[in-house]
Amino acid sequence: MCDRVSMLYLLLQDEINKEGAKKLVEEVRIMIGDEDAKPLTILELIDGIQRLGLGYHFEKDISKALDRIMSSKGSNVKAEKNVHATALRFRLLRQHGYEVSQDIQSDLKSCYCKNVFKTFKDINGDFMACLHNDVKGLLSLYEASYLAFEGENLLDNAKAFTSIHLKNIKGNIDTSLAEQVNQAVELPLHHMMLRLEPRWFIDAYSKRQDANHLLLELAILDFNMVQSTLQRDLQDMSRWWEGIGLARKLSFVRDRLMECFFWAVGMVYEPQFSNCRKGLTKVTALITTIDDIYDVYGSLEELELFTEAVQRWEIDVVKTLPDYMKLSFLALYNTINEVAYETLKDQGVDIIPHLTTAAELERGETANSIICYMHDTGLSEEHAHEYIRSLIDENWKKMNKERVANSTFAEPFIETIMNLARIAQCTYRYGDGHGAPDTRSKNRISSLIIEPINIVKSEANINSSQIVSINK
Repeated sequence: MCDRVSMLYLLLQDEINKEGAKKLVEEVRIMIGDEDAKPLTILELIDGIQRLGLGYHFEKDISKALDRIMSSKGSNVKAEKNVHATALRFRLLRQHGYEVSQDIQSDLKSCYCKNVFKTFKDINGDFMACLHNDVKGLLSLYEASYLAFEGENLLDNAKAFTSIHLKNIKGNIDTSLAEQVNQAVELPLHHMMLRLEPRWFIDAYSKRQDANHLLLELAILDFNMVQSTLQRDLQDMSRWWEGIGLARKLSFVRDRLMECFFWAVGMVYEPQFSNCRKGLTKVTALITTIDDIYDVYGSLEELELFTEAVQRWEIDVVKTLPDYMKLSFLALYNTINEVAYETLKDQGVDIIPHLTTAAELERGETANSIICYMHDTGLSEEHAHEYIRSLIDENWKKMNKERVANSTFAEPFIETIMNLARIAQCTYRYGDGHGAPDTRSKNRISSLIIEPINIVKSEANINSSQIVSINK
């Protein structure tokens, strides 16, 4: 009875929050559409909206605003003469799929306006010394450099230059800006898991002197409403996981449902995509189970039987499997077919071949890329780490290019793939956050899915001291 009352209360609170959020959304929409505002004002507004986790509410509005900024016929297209404005414009335009280069930015009408990062270099080709003390400009240029394509040496130089100076900042700077610098040096914005950024940034933004309190109020309402949706999704997944009984029946299987759900949230967090999150969670949980069968428990002969069963994808093959594999195969078979049925019904696409390929993990002992590289080259662990980091950087550049290319893949698909890279980097940055989650990993999950942001509003302002701080 108590649980039911609590659920009804939460649903009622959600409805109240939704009504308040609707009004705030319309007010923000008017701000984005202000054609009399300076380009930099709009760019900073868009950046704040996205970092506060509100971008999905304003996709069309943001596109229209960026179109205005790119258009040579706009009334306010004169380039701002500072590195912060130039870098922010570049980052947001490229992030939204506009074909802008490191040297020249082209508008939608195929006209060109010179807005060159080279403007900030001296006659020797080095970035100007005057930039050393421009912390805001350095930070913006640093963040922009992570949107580079392969071969864009100017942006590579910008990354190296800004990294050195941001790490060595001395003197008194604004507290909020200092926090942003520390966060960016640890993990750039472009690589940050999308839903973790607003959980951190809401707190940082509330401390800024120029904070837009309307945006802040909407961000907190929205974060808590999205979190409520995620909690309901997780409850559904917990019932499903308990129902199939793999963790209960197979003692060697890792019970990692929460971590699997976190992967799904990292890929698609928007509240309207509950079904997608649930499907991804189911597939990830089953792959984790099969991974344990291959790496921990199954004999070579049994694994060959299981691999053949997945390849054939016929219910009759279950007769050939040992008992523990029968349970695993049937759970996989029924779940994959169910997810595929829903997708075929709603989207008209048969995804069974793709899902069964993902589940078919023919493998032996897990290989460590660092150890393999050290073994093959005879180089040190430090060199191996540097090499792997370079591979990661090059693959990010390829994905950046794909984002603005005339790809055969739809934009939401490309964005989901980039989100997969983000959640992978988040999960494995400090160890195995999936297989052996540490306190840091558990805190991330708790802050995103369990702990709401509490806030007390005064008549005229937001009391930022009431906003719950979290671990990054």
